[in-house]
Amino acid sequence: MNTVLHKQMSSSQRALHELREKIFSGELAPGSDHLESELAEQLNMSRTPVREAVLMLEGQGLLALRPRKGVRVLPLSPEDMEEIYDVLTELESLAAECAARALLKEENLQSLSSAIDDMDVAIANNDLDSWADADDRFHTELVRLGGNSRVNSIVHMMSDQVRRARMSTLFMRPLPTKSNDDHRKVYDAIKNGEAQIARDTHREHRLHAKTIIVELLKKHRLRFL
Repeated sequence: MNTVLHKQMSSSQRALHELREKIFSGELAPGSDHLESELAEQLNMSRTPVREAVLMLEGQGLLALRPRKGVRVLPLSPEDMEEIYDVLTELESLAAECAARALLKEENLQSLSSAIDDMDVAIANNDLDSWADADDRFHTELVRLGGNSRVNSIVHMMSDQVRRARMSTLFMRPLPTKSNDDHRKVYDAIKNGEAQIARDTHREHRLHAKTIIVELLKKHRLRFL
């Protein structure tokens, strides 16, 4: 994170950011238990901002705060992932349709296009970490362009859990070249105002991703956030 931006954050915002990073990196492992005092010591903070961050992460489905037992990093089963992907698939596909119906100008789609370009570069460089970052940007921007604030809120709440499972299986799967092709087709449909094509193409893309990730989770008997 940018050092200046980090300094501008409140203590609770810093705690939130750092705890999220520890969860996504696996430093705070799925199913592990921690005392708030332990987390505060790790972050070199007082317990108050850590408690505030824990409550926010609990609302996002990443942690559970249990009375007298501390904080648990919540695991996510393959069955949970199937349910989450089912919801995300429908909501993001709706967002793609709405974005196409909005007949947006090409300059309004620049962030979406840039994310796809960055994914292409990442694949060419065999840089899966950069690909995952660009993929996150694509999906976030797609939902924003859909213009439905409630869809945006629900997707934001669930996407962190998908990100955790995806990052944990990313290096087990083939290079996601098909994903890049799918993103480009969705972009073209939105740019051309082809609402049904945008919706159907994105839906097929998400269903394909769901199948890959869930099968990997089942095969390796993994339980991730």
